[in-house]
Amino acid sequence: MARGIDFLIMVNTGTSEVPAYTKVGGQRGGTINFETDTIDLTSKDSDGWSFEDYGISSWNIEGDGIFTEDDTTHDALINAFMNKESLLVRYKYPSGKAYEGSVIVTEFPIEAPYDDVATYSVTLQGQGAPLKVPAE
Repeated sequence: MARGIDFLIMVNTGTSEVPAYTKVGGQRGGTINFETDTIDLTSKDSDGWSFEDYGISSWNIEGDGIFTEDDTTHDALINAFMNKESLLVRYKYPSGKAYEGSVIVTEFPIEAPYDDVATYSVTLQGQGAPLKVPAE
């Protein structure tokens, strides 16, 4: 059984030549989504049943947590969004294995209610296929 608390979203805070993955500060939730469109290959020869095949695939990472204004990873996410730059990210499993790849930040809302802690959510849209990284 894997505990959800042990899954981490990590952002490269190093360089592209020497990556240094840092966990996103204040993270509470994190989801990696693998999706594919389908291509309808149904014809009159399909005996009344639809026949689908794989089409274009995509992946993204969604996360949320407590917002920290001076967190290095929060700064990296906001800077990437504002400058329309891609980031290297890693979605790390408890075993140490991970999926990583280049993403763009498509959403990064920060919620600051007067009667509670400030929170964030983030959506990172993958660019190309993610790379499966063996356990460290």
